[in-house]
Amino acid sequence: MQISKLLQDEPVASKNLECYRERGYTNEDLLPKPQEKRTMSALNFCTLWMQSVHNIPNYAAVGAFLLMGYSPIYVMIGIMLGAILTAIIMVANGVVGSKYGIPFSMHLRATYGKAGAQLPGFLRGVVAAICWYGIQTYIGAKALEILVGKICPEFLTFGNEIPFVGSHIPIIISFAIFWLLNLAIGLGGGKTLNKLTVVLSPLIYVVFGCMSVWAISCAGGLSAIMQYHATVQAPTNYGLGLFMMMVVNSVLGVWAAPAVSIADFTQNAKSTMAQLKGQIASFLLSYALFAFTSVVILVGGSLFYHETITDVLVIINKWDNLPAIAIATGLLLLTTVCTNATGNIVPAAYQLTALAPRFVNYKRGVVIAALVSTVLMPWKFMANITGFLNLIGMLLGPIAGVLLADYYVVKRTHIDLDQIYYDTNSSSKSAYSGTNWISYTSTILGLLFALSGQIIPLLSPLTQISWIVGCTVGFVCQILLSKVFQPTMAKERK
Repeated sequence: MQISKLLQDEPVASKNLECYRERGYTNEDLLPKPQEKRTMSALNFCTLWMQSVHNIPNYAAVGAFLLMGYSPIYVMIGIMLGAILTAIIMVANGVVGSKYGIPFSMHLRATYGKAGAQLPGFLRGVVAAICWYGIQTYIGAKALEILVGKICPEFLTFGNEIPFVGSHIPIIISFAIFWLLNLAIGLGGGKTLNKLTVVLSPLIYVVFGCMSVWAISCAGGLSAIMQYHATVQAPTNYGLGLFMMMVVNSVLGVWAAPAVSIADFTQNAKSTMAQLKGQIASFLLSYALFAFTSVVILVGGSLFYHETITDVLVIINKWDNLPAIAIATGLLLLTTVCTNATGNIVPAAYQLTALAPRFVNYKRGVVIAALVSTVLMPWKFMANITGFLNLIGMLLGPIAGVLLADYYVVKRTHIDLDQIYYDTNSSSKSAYSGTNWISYTSTILGLLFALSGQIIPLLSPLTQISWIVGCTVGFVCQILLSKVFQPTMAKERK
């Protein structure tokens, strides 16, 4: 495969867009983006993800791995390996969007067919995105409750006299405020996110850099941090190799949903080269800093306060400097909002649009996703954050593997938009109107392998690396089954 061919964009012509509209595609969110509407540069992609790394759930995941008792250096190495693999997946799967300007829903159609795209689209846009949306909103609400409580201690006891719900009034108020903030950012869409992330990204590294200096000083030096081993109450029987793969899988799990639906962002890229440079720089730079600062802050705080701390908010809450608490917590709140928007709100809205294009557009999708995320009671998922990441990886890893194999190996990096945007007014059948059972079968096989550890005790380690297992099996099965059965869609090449 020639690199020049891979990076060569194929922008849609205005006459083609008009033709697709006449065929029944009246929802603009489903049409390919023409070149003049693609505004995201390499810098936009770089800042888009850089601020998303430093969020509360990511720190919680690092804290959970430190609790397993391994050296902090292994956690750092695992995080960086995960970041490198994530960058490769994001760029590779994003080529479809940047090359053709199509959204994720049409990327799915190219691989699964219109009918077949419903289930993977539902898993990504409804199950994964909306569940994560709720979790991020609840975590942000908890941080907001702490911040307001520090500024106004009476807030934490507000409504205690009200029967049944009194003690929960502060978190209910915090959740409502943070929910509205997430909704507003989501409704603003990509333009609002671009403006916010450009300002937010440099501030993040200034604040967390200062926190790292504080942690190193409090711990008595960097060597003390690197020699730290958490006191493990229930030692695990995981070897170092499996532990490292678990850390890698966790990073992949955090980005499992955006990695699948990345076309919703790369369709706005000025070029494939722009998204390639921006995303690689973003992940490598941001995770190099995150791997260092997250470990240093959590371990340094644990050494200074003489207790095992796995939550960065706990450390911040122990400070006696109110301005420092307000700045650090406020920044975490903003990064959580941006992460929620880029990884959950935007994809959920687009996928809901694809599932019901006649009734839902992007903004209606944002509102629906916000409401459903609350009904799902996200606080129920917080008991086991690493388990939830494994679940998301289990569901979405196979889809990522199938999408990559189908585009790069089966279709040889060529998609016929004229066939994907077939005439919905015609009675004639299209290869894309039904279900590609090769892709469906490959996805199910990947899911079964990732799930096997839950059923067969001997295979339980596979559950801890569910994304890696599911993606690998889905990728291999898509290639093998396509070669054996040679479906019509697999023959679509230049």
